[in-house]
Amino acid sequence: MDHTLKWGTPSSKFSYFKLFKLLALAGLFNFCFCSGISQVTKTVKDVAVLSCGYNISTDELTRVRVYWQKYHEMVLAVINGKVQVWPKYENRTFTDISKNLSIVILALRLSDSGMYTCVIQKTEKGSYKREHLISVMLFVRADFLVPNITDLGNPSTNIKRIICSTSGGFPKPQLSWWENGRELDAINTTVSQDPETELYTISGKLDFDVTNNHSFICLVTYGNLTVSQTFNWRKSEPPSPSSYLIGLWFLLPLSIGAIIIITLLLNRFTARRNN
Repeated sequence: MDHTLKWGTPSSKFSYFKLFKLLALAGLFNFCFCSGISQVTKTVKDVAVLSCGYNISTDELTRVRVYWQKYHEMVLAVINGKVQVWPKYENRTFTDISKNLSIVILALRLSDSGMYTCVIQKTEKGSYKREHLISVMLFVRADFLVPNITDLGNPSTNIKRIICSTSGGFPKPQLSWWENGRELDAINTTVSQDPETELYTISGKLDFDVTNNHSFICLVTYGNLTVSQTFNWRKSEPPSPSSYLIGLWFLLPLSIGAIIIITLLLNRFTARRNN
């Protein structure tokens, strides 16, 4: 019956030095990166499942060795049926036998991008020989959120200030303002990077004349990708003469009605007084 092996720690009886000696003797560091390598693209904090493409039962697992490594860096090994995870991947990496000995990496980081290779060794006449090798290229993306544009008020008469900001992306971005295909002069553009996640935050301000109509585009470029947001402004229009006439037209019946009512009340009051 198939079984999912969860993450573990290297056995104290099997040192890292001995394992690297075995890998060197087996020639596992000499890879052939050929065409047809599968690719997996995920985003930061997502989960990646990289398939080794090798079906095996739990019983057979004790008779093979499974090595997952990224370039020349060890990630995970299964030896004598026991899972060993290297420190950089501890508590977020395990192998799933039920899915062709896939390696599962949780909470992806930008640094997880790279070429991962799965090597299967099987016993033959008392020694281990390579049975299977496959490589998977993992791309970890960090896309910026759609920018948010906020009104910062009026720094002076007829001048309004807005700010465009976004975060959570990589690589280092650039922010620009555009109107009618023309780039505008931004003010106080700031870029910061989180030292832990390596993700960037960017913001930029723009001042404009409120006496004209505008349609601005805030454009954030990172690598060969972009995100943008549009801000529309419509100037305040003075009331037209026709609007005054319309107002008077609606007020006229009310005024006439009020005059009639006041006249009737005065006549009634005069009649009572004469009596």
